[in-house]
Amino acid sequence: MAYGMSEPDLRIVHPPPRERKPVVPNAVLGTMIFILTECMLFAGFISAYAIARTNVPVWPPAGQPRLPIEATGFNTLVLLASGALMVYAGRRFAEAPEAAKRPMLGAVALGVFFVLFQGYEWANLLSAGLGLRTSSHSAFFYLIVGMHGLHVLGGTAVIVRQFVQLRAGDLSGDSFWAGRLFWYFVVLLWPVLYWQVYL
Repeated sequence: MAYGMSEPDLRIVHPPPRERKPVVPNAVLGTMIFILTECMLFAGFISAYAIARTNVPVWPPAGQPRLPIEATGFNTLVLLASGALMVYAGRRFAEAPEAAKRPMLGAVALGVFFVLFQGYEWANLLSAGLGLRTSSHSAFFYLIVGMHGLHVLGGTAVIVRQFVQLRAGDLSGDSFWAGRLFWYFVVLLWPVLYWQVYL
């Protein structure tokens, strides 16, 4: 380099890379991947259920208690209403986060009611003689419905945790989006299971 010349500023030639914001937030992307794996799980359950159903002449087997189609249809509407409240909570959160509290609590209350109602249904079926070992139909019923119930409980716990974060002023939009996405999955999965298992 010639005497008296300063070194070139490499930042001008090669500017530092700009920080890029992801198209989908990490929390939402992770939730989407998790939901995909859960879709595969329930697809496997439904496929096995369909295969078992085609291998017997009468389904459900004669002589065992029938599933409460009408009562569970009402409970399905309860869970769908919970999902609608979460959609409303998301819209209210975008306008003013504090306004999302009441619809979140409503969604939690309806989710808890759904699980308690399912538990009441199970207690009645068990007392009527429909046990886990009664038939392959009852075994699949308890497996599929029970697994969904666990997902409802997990989703309810997520909403409660996010409600606590909202009250503390710590709930981010990305986190709330991820939580709502999981709840939508739980809610929209149930009508499919109801159609396959109950109807």
